[in-house]
Amino acid sequence: MNPHHHQSAEPSSSKRVATGDWRVVKVLLPYLWEYRVRVVIAMTFLIIAKLANIGVPLLMKQIVDNLSTTQAVLAVPTTLLLTYALLRLSSTFFGEMRDIVFVRVTQRAMRRVALNVFRHLHALSLRFHLDRQTGGVSRDIERGTRGIATLMSFMLFSIIPTILEIGLVCGLLFFKYDHVFALITLLTLTIYISTTVAITEWRTAHRRTMNDMDSKANTKAIDSLLNYETVKYFSNENYEADRYDNNLQRYETAAVKNETSLGVLNSVQSAVIALAVSVLMWRAASGIVAGKMTLGDLVMINGLLVQLYIPLNFLGVMYREIKQALTDMEKMFGLLQEHREVEDAPGALSLDVSKGASIRFENVDFSYESKRQILFNVNFEVKAGETIAVVGSSGAGKSTLSRLLFRFYDVTSGRILIDDQDIRATQQTSVRSALGIVPQDTVLFNDTIYYNIAYGRPTATRDEVIAAAKAAHIHNFVEQLPDGYNAMVGERGLKLSGGEKQRVAIARTILKQPSILIFDEATSALDSKTEKAIQAELREISAERTTLIIAHRLSTIVDADQILVMEHGRILERGNFRELIEHNGKFAEMWRLQQEEDAQRAADIRAA
Repeated sequence: MNPHHHQSAEPSSSKRVATGDWRVVKVLLPYLWEYRVRVVIAMTFLIIAKLANIGVPLLMKQIVDNLSTTQAVLAVPTTLLLTYALLRLSSTFFGEMRDIVFVRVTQRAMRRVALNVFRHLHALSLRFHLDRQTGGVSRDIERGTRGIATLMSFMLFSIIPTILEIGLVCGLLFFKYDHVFALITLLTLTIYISTTVAITEWRTAHRRTMNDMDSKANTKAIDSLLNYETVKYFSNENYEADRYDNNLQRYETAAVKNETSLGVLNSVQSAVIALAVSVLMWRAASGIVAGKMTLGDLVMINGLLVQLYIPLNFLGVMYREIKQALTDMEKMFGLLQEHREVEDAPGALSLDVSKGASIRFENVDFSYESKRQILFNVNFEVKAGETIAVVGSSGAGKSTLSRLLFRFYDVTSGRILIDDQDIRATQQTSVRSALGIVPQDTVLFNDTIYYNIAYGRPTATRDEVIAAAKAAHIHNFVEQLPDGYNAMVGERGLKLSGGEKQRVAIARTILKQPSILIFDEATSALDSKTEKAIQAELREISAERTTLIIAHRLSTIVDADQILVMEHGRILERGNFRELIEHNGKFAEMWRLQQEEDAQRAADIRAA
């Protein structure tokens, strides 16, 4: 993995999902609709809780007025106290019930969106995955799904109830008392919201920087640990630590600014609220002195203002959290905006293949980038059950043939047919299920040997998995391990040697039972004795199957029905082994060179 690659998951500015863009909310609406009954019940509980909340100050006025000395009431009516207790309890109880009812909606939305992103990442082209940096992408998804939970709950349980509560309080003040009370409250609300929005916008930039630096630090750490051996080879531990710390340092700076700006926001919000409450209480006190209001009215107004202060204060938290959630979701939705390079055609059919399927490349041109063409007018045919070998120097375009067959990319021009069906007109999954590959560089999952072999066909029985292991000559090796098939292979299979990894890959492919086999320099990591044993086994499993061998050692393809010699993306020579030797061209020259190298190696071994 190249540490200098840019983070491809970072959407371009034109594609970036704006943090204030409510299209993000539209993505979540189907999840709310799916659980509409739960949403309605939750909203009902919410309204009851809010009405109970507003009822508390009204009841407090009754209690205080009943206790006033002029009436000389020595006992507060029991019903008032019981009602007060009931309202207090209802406010909390229905709030909690709302959360219990709604929790499944939130969790299901998180699960669905995370799964959609995961599926989408697997549907993206090989080009995206060659550029991506895994640590950063995983952190983006993790933060994005958390953002969904925040957005869902705030969208439903903060925006609506806060507006409801503010409306109820302002209505009470407007109709029951002097209009000035309601006007002061509305003015405070306007100042409070505008300052909250302005300061939060300023804070969002720091939050985004924090996210970027967090993803980059995580990417650097994972990349460095995956390449642990390379770091050790070059004694670059300090260099890696400095590189990691550089991003941590920038994260630290952004985090300090983020927290400082939070302090500023909280201080401004508190000052606005404190000033408003003071002015309103002064108005109420003046009303009592003038004999226009009772002590109960003062208590009620104070209670209402406290009721208003809580959602108002929460409005600030809510706006900040929604902004942060949208910022956190920004990159995750950016991943969903990455376009699939290879798409199934509308109405694409499943590829219909026989046990040994024919392959035909017709006038195939291909470029990874417009300026760099890889294949030029490639034409060849492999009949069902035949073995074709492709040889050539590094960069000749050999491995590109297998990538095109698997539809990791689509051809620039020309077409590829399997059993006379253009693979672009068929479903990608059906094409890939017909193909089995043993790659040159085998990458294994950090799991057991059994899991890695069974990955070829997860529905296979244990007997079938063991039969595949025996066919790949790895069963005896596995049986000797302390944990047998339950032995862990380590991250990317690092606990196994090259040959052992390759045999696991061969067993995995045998288990898949594909119609077409591709060996991409499959035995290059093996010693000559193991190679001969596996070559014989590969011949046996490919006997009735169409086989494409991308070869490095020419001795392994002597029996091929047809050999293609590639140079700079073009087919230079073609024919069987005998024909190519007799032709005395590029292939004959490569054969002579390898024979000389083998003879020299044998002489060196004897001399040693």
